[in-house]
Amino acid sequence: MDEHAWRKSRYSNGNASCVEVASLPASTGIRDTKDRRRGHLEITPAAWRELLGMLQE
Repeated sequence: MDEHAWRKSRYSNGNASCVEVASLPASTGIRDTKDRRRGHLEITPAAWRELLGMLQE
């Protein structure tokens, strides 16, 4: 079982077609809500901030 606290966006409105994120010790984890068995992607805190900034533009 995954010990990290995964969370969905409050904008997902119960939609299963979204991603979840978790704060990992040295990175941010991103995974597909529909297929958690496939694992997750880890990116650096700087890359996470950059991604969020691009999404807000």
